[in-house]
Amino acid sequence: MSSSFQNALRAGQRFLFDGSAPTVLYERGVFINRSFDEANIASPDLVQEIYQQFRNAGAQVLTTNTWAANRLKLQGYGLAESLLTINRNGARLAKQALKDESGWVAGCIGPLGVRIEPWGPTSFDEARGFFAEQARALLEGGVDLFVLESFEDLNETHQAIIAIKEVCDLPIAAMMTPNDDGQTLFGTEPEWYIRKLTEWGADLVGVNGGSGPAPLLDLLKRFKTVTDRPLILQPSAGLPRLVDGRLLYMASPEYLGEFARQAFQLGAVAVGGCAGTTPAHTRAMHGALAQERAFEESHPEIIPLESGLPTATVPFHDRSLFSGKLAEGRFVTTVELVPPKGTSPDKLLSQANRCWELGVDAINVPDGPRAMARMSALATACLIEQRVGLETVMHFACRDRNLLGMQSDLLGAAALGLRNILAITGDPPKLGPYPKATAVFDVDAIGLVNIISRLNSGQDLGGTPIGASTAFSVGVGANPVAIDLDREKSRFKYKVEAGANWAMTQPVFDPDTLNHFLEFAQPFGIPIIAGLWPLKSLRNAQFMANEVPGVYVPNQILERMAKYSSAEDQLREGLDIAREIIEAVRPNVQGLQVSAPLGQVDLLKELLLMTGCTPRIQASEPMGGA
Repeated sequence: MSSSFQNALRAGQRFLFDGSAPTVLYERGVFINRSFDEANIASPDLVQEIYQQFRNAGAQVLTTNTWAANRLKLQGYGLAESLLTINRNGARLAKQALKDESGWVAGCIGPLGVRIEPWGPTSFDEARGFFAEQARALLEGGVDLFVLESFEDLNETHQAIIAIKEVCDLPIAAMMTPNDDGQTLFGTEPEWYIRKLTEWGADLVGVNGGSGPAPLLDLLKRFKTVTDRPLILQPSAGLPRLVDGRLLYMASPEYLGEFARQAFQLGAVAVGGCAGTTPAHTRAMHGALAQERAFEESHPEIIPLESGLPTATVPFHDRSLFSGKLAEGRFVTTVELVPPKGTSPDKLLSQANRCWELGVDAINVPDGPRAMARMSALATACLIEQRVGLETVMHFACRDRNLLGMQSDLLGAAALGLRNILAITGDPPKLGPYPKATAVFDVDAIGLVNIISRLNSGQDLGGTPIGASTAFSVGVGANPVAIDLDREKSRFKYKVEAGANWAMTQPVFDPDTLNHFLEFAQPFGIPIIAGLWPLKSLRNAQFMANEVPGVYVPNQILERMAKYSSAEDQLREGLDIAREIIEAVRPNVQGLQVSAPLGQVDLLKELLLMTGCTPRIQASEPMGGA
């Protein structure tokens, strides 16, 4: 198993470490005046149950409950003679929680709890001996790697690394604990301690703990400039607060999930949790890892097209009215309407019919936006096209379907007459009404476009003819303000190569960033449709700025919305901002995708006229066709 971890590390695999076993022990009644490590021998069933909860939440690496199980700290509880048993049991219980499945056990070693030279009386040799003693005990328990957590003295970390290397050749993840400026207790700068951890032979380097997730993301960018070693981040769940006599950590699982998503995008190889993080936090972070894995493995195995079989593809112009306008270079306008939460489509159909009257080209139908359960996008799109007569752009997310399900739903959509597909990876499940929801992510948007292109050529992924080829007009998402813009541009290129016909951006609040992205995207020759989100209120603006991944709202926009106290004035300002954005971006794109605030389509009337929509003549039967 140890060699398999090293091999996976060298192969560029991403890893999810678990959270804080002591935090869960505390929640289960083991209080801070006791040794959490003693639970390995006093309550082994409880410890194994906690390991299993982290494993079930998606952790690939289980960290032993031995952070304070060195001789010096155990002496304070009268447990020094139990050192071997505590460490060995901590490792063995974690091994048992893996149940012989793929995964790894990391032997956790923390600081000694005393000052070592030159700051204190404990010599380097003595410190090294204490670390070696604990490492041997963990090794006897069967660990696959070692994790050095929450060290503040770089000299002490050095002795721990030397001690482990004297005992074995297992991989080492070495982490320091910084303040919000990145410095350790004695003022050591982050670039320096990362350089030294690299020089001393740690296999993963990084930080853990701190006051919460946000400062660690900033440090990650600095680390990348001074080391080529894989980087690991394990934030705490914020600073604890005393509530009714109990210590509670305030960072939500959803917040840790968003942290993990950004950390992976910025280049972290491993993430996990420190103090205050529970299996719920691990589950939220697992969604980010599943999505990242789809990014890395986005191309399913596709059997080459067999010669002699029909491979005719319907020309882009003829696939739909929507694609026909795009092919002719005409401007298109779509409105996004979110599927209903229940079974009644009446309100949505009324909104869609109003869009038809206002001259909209198509209705955008999101697929489980923000990982919330709603009526399926496929059913919603079908209802709109059949009952309103207006084309739809059906979003299709990779989150909820495996490869078989994707092909089945796409074939069904084609049979029902749906033609416009926006291929998206999808948001990872958030902790909410369905905390145990899992994410599939067999492929990401690039792989999905490959699948659709295959169906458009008349064969499935296995090379089996499907009869008449599908005729999907294939769109993809684009984010001009992505955290890692170089990666976003690379992925855009791959999407076009896979067969994307057009692209639709995230909501744009800064036209300059869109124009910079267009300079890169336009040479690829596919139409770009810009997203537009008219702000309804200051609260709506703050939600977009803080809660919606991939959206950037400049401070000046928030300041403009904050100038007004009444809802009417805030709405008026939001619409003024939308008008300014339309004027700035319309000459450079071939369409606009406008979101209707809370489904209130009539608020968009003036904006739609600015995009070039021509209201249709009212038919005697309001639900007439386009």
